[in-house]
Amino acid sequence: MKFVAFERSKQGTGASRRLRNSGRTPGIVYGSTSAPQLIELDHNALWHALKKEAFHASILEMELNGQASQVLLRDYQMHPYKQLVQHIDFQRVDANTTLHMKVPLHFSGEEESEAVKTDKCTINHVVTEIEVACLPANLPEFIAVDLKGLTKGNSLHLNDITLPTGCKPVTHGKKNPVLVSVVAFVEEVVAAPAAPVEDAKGKKGKK
Repeated sequence: MKFVAFERSKQGTGASRRLRNSGRTPGIVYGSTSAPQLIELDHNALWHALKKEAFHASILEMELNGQASQVLLRDYQMHPYKQLVQHIDFQRVDANTTLHMKVPLHFSGEEESEAVKTDKCTINHVVTEIEVACLPANLPEFIAVDLKGLTKGNSLHLNDITLPTGCKPVTHGKKNPVLVSVVAFVEEVVAAPAAPVEDAKGKKGKK
């Protein structure tokens, strides 16, 4: 995914405020062996780009002064209540340096699984992304997870899926985290109202 950035010469609160008022968003590119570089981006183009999953989870091609380079989105700050991106950070990509990135999971097939189709279970997506370590060339845009094999009483764990070539999971101490859980349907039984009975004086009451 490509985007265009422009050099930014001024910094500071006042300069950033004037930049935002002109429809631009201040940002910075850091990493690799080069010094951090101040940039600015067109706010409307950036706003629409941030709505796309690929902008968050894949290597981006940044055009700056007619030169293209590879970067990753690392952080951005939003205005507390306005639809305004206040600042954005990118990291340069080194082809030989391992990345740690969160990659979205794309689930499919749950409606065809025995758990849903036969046993009417509810499928709960416990996580929607996982962190992986890989070289930039091996970074996937997403990881496809097929849920057709789900059955009642079983959950899907990280070890149950196959990661793309060159990717290793980063679990931060969790040995085999749950990705998807299967919740059995419990039918609620409603008690019938008590039937009226006659007492000794012929008055009707309830049991």
